[in-house]
Amino acid sequence: MMRLLASTVAAQCGLAIRITKTTSALSFCVQSPVAAAVRSRSMCSSAPGAKERRLQVGASTVHFVEAGDGNRGVILLPGALGTAWTDFKPQIVGLPALLPHHRVIAWDPPGYGKSRPPDKQFTVDFYERDAAAACELMQKLGFQRYSVVGWSDGGITGLVLAAKQPERVEKLVVWGSNSYISDTEANIYEGIRDVSKWSARMREPMEQVYGVEHFPKLWSAWVDGLLRIHHERKGDICSGSLKHIKAPTLVVHGAKDPMIIPDHVPYLLNNIKNTDLHVFPDGKHNIHLRYANEFNAIVAKFLLA
Repeated sequence: MMRLLASTVAAQCGLAIRITKTTSALSFCVQSPVAAAVRSRSMCSSAPGAKERRLQVGASTVHFVEAGDGNRGVILLPGALGTAWTDFKPQIVGLPALLPHHRVIAWDPPGYGKSRPPDKQFTVDFYERDAAAACELMQKLGFQRYSVVGWSDGGITGLVLAAKQPERVEKLVVWGSNSYISDTEANIYEGIRDVSKWSARMREPMEQVYGVEHFPKLWSAWVDGLLRIHHERKGDICSGSLKHIKAPTLVVHGAKDPMIIPDHVPYLLNNIKNTDLHVFPDGKHNIHLRYANEFNAIVAKFLLA
């Protein structure tokens, strides 16, 4: 079905579609595919040559990981409640060798991971606030222009950043991301609110970051934030702003992703001017972890083109 969707979108938009079918998984600390519509994460937090740093960004002290020593910048934006290490270890390890002229920056967004206290407040504009903070961080690191690579919630932040600061974003890569929240997705979010129904394997990585008692509260607050956008904005996160994105954009998609409805893929392709698509037919939500080698090569090729 996704093959047909990708071909149809290509025909409508005049895009070159590259569908990659891959079966091997890279052996990193995170290997588990999505289960019960929630991704698993690892708490491994080391990589040769990577440095952990902190900078004051607005009212927050932001923790980030820096790898590579090039003069071009790329920032990795994690998913909901995610951190640099839980969400991007394979990219922190693998991308610098593929992008020798880049510095790879992976952050804990304000209110997440080591960028606390305080915890994040999930107001209707929390994606906009994260985008502004990411922009400020990159400027403080000396990057006036840079590329953005965002997963899930981080992809939404990337879309907002590229739309709000089109002159600063050179290239944009997003996957598992959406610019609006449908009724179906609102039901998905409500259905995964109760973390006690998750398997221990799914809960434990986040419990290690936030604590057994606090993680359910913060996760529930995230669900409330998305439902607030669904109700108060009629689900519109940044749909109306996509037309302002100037950066060449690569949408990577796992055809079996249970966290977003398939409609988001053609919607992004039709509403962002210069967009390409790469589909993993067997991929789920965490394709960058499940197929890390292939994913890193795809991203590097796009950023270097």
